[in-house]
Amino acid sequence: MAADIKADEQSSEGFVRGLGLLDSTMIVAGSMIGSGIFIVSADIARQVGSPGWLLVVWLVTGLLTVGAALSYGELAAMMPRAGGMYVYLKEAYGPFFGFLYGWTHFLVIGTATIAAVSIAFARFTGILIPQISETSYIIEPVKLSSSYAFSLSTAQLFGIASIILLTWMNTRGLKLGKLVQNVFTFAKTGSLILLIVLGIAVGLISNPGIAAENFGDLWTIRGSLQDVGHGLTAAIAMGLFVGICVAQTNSLFSADAWHNVTFTAGEVKDPKRNLPLSLLLGAGGVIILYLLANVAYLVTLRFEDIQKVPSDRVGSATADVIFPGAGAIIMAVAIMISTFGCNNGLILSGARAYYAMAKDGLFFASAAKLNKAHVPAWAIVVQCILAVFYVLPRTVKPDGTYGLLYNDLLTYVISAALIFYILAIAAIFVLRVKQPDAERPYKAFGYPIIPAFYIIGAAVILAVLFIYQTTATWPGLIIVLTGVPVYFVWKSMSKATNAD
Repeated sequence: MAADIKADEQSSEGFVRGLGLLDSTMIVAGSMIGSGIFIVSADIARQVGSPGWLLVVWLVTGLLTVGAALSYGELAAMMPRAGGMYVYLKEAYGPFFGFLYGWTHFLVIGTATIAAVSIAFARFTGILIPQISETSYIIEPVKLSSSYAFSLSTAQLFGIASIILLTWMNTRGLKLGKLVQNVFTFAKTGSLILLIVLGIAVGLISNPGIAAENFGDLWTIRGSLQDVGHGLTAAIAMGLFVGICVAQTNSLFSADAWHNVTFTAGEVKDPKRNLPLSLLLGAGGVIILYLLANVAYLVTLRFEDIQKVPSDRVGSATADVIFPGAGAIIMAVAIMISTFGCNNGLILSGARAYYAMAKDGLFFASAAKLNKAHVPAWAIVVQCILAVFYVLPRTVKPDGTYGLLYNDLLTYVISAALIFYILAIAAIFVLRVKQPDAERPYKAFGYPIIPAFYIIGAAVILAVLFIYQTTATWPGLIIVLTGVPVYFVWKSMSKATNAD
């Protein structure tokens, strides 16, 4: 016991530094791998129209993500305390910009993603247990207007239960949270590797003609093409360029949350070394697996079949080639493991950002307190409440069927999140000017070229999204701007409290 206490060095904030390099890497990888990699390639295939361009989309995502991770490590090692991007933006641009990120993360990016992952977990559980269904209602949809409704299905209830369970587990202390994270990340990474290895092996042995067809003609545009904005499709050069940029909303979102480990920087052992390393190992490893997963899809499935696979479940279709008749069930189990572990990482890490905001007087005061287990329990609970709420609202589609509100919200904030990422990487340049003498145990690899590459690449994608995907991007700015009055309200309340 004494040895354990000695190993778990306490940070100045009161957190227990109980996350080693392996644990930190598991948070990076586990938060990234959810259900997206098993689904979004179908949509990307319709947006870019050929096997080669499908791989290019994922390669661009990989270069951007790894480039960002290599750069971001400088900020993480320089400021190894709880809060991650909130802290970095605050230091570079002032508390207002830090708050706008933290507010947007709380309002949508973090909490709505937790809701989305919980429903994905419930959906695939429903393949094994049919009673868990989005159409099996405990409370039938209650329309609030012609566009919105509330409901409670068995799938929604199951998703809510998973959020509450993981929230409770993460309030019990870091050891339990990291144990769950490590076990489920190892399991889902193993499942993804198995899908890749068996998919490539079975595809090449059983039906080599598919691989020959897809890889023998990588660049010819074919099959069902999707309008990517203003009537453009990949059939023309401009449409292909726009399609590659628009497709990044799928692939980058599937690779998102790579930086979440920095929220927990106050709990990482030897953070000046382990934070940059975990960002590189976790993000780099996942990106390699994502690229290989798409190779496996192209070896086992005709490209045109990828474009029109039912419910976009490319992973399930690939598993069905490997295990005929049993692929859907096997993939359901794999995605259940993946989404459960993903949500644990999101819940564990995200609340630390709200803790840092509260410490600065810019969030609920109770969120700034650590419990007896040295974790910000109230911040985790507040996060849980909003995430659970997001499971309930429904959108009413023109045909009378129901969607989920968080899907729209997440679509809106993808572009807004990209703005914050650009600002965070640009903060490396800003802080080298503002704080030239600050200790930098790790300096951004390839500086200034790699950070500049990320900023330029992300800015081009962002510009295309705002021009060609206006209905899905401009509302994201409105969501961010809701934080402006909230910031000044919290700031004035904090001043009043301090004056008393």
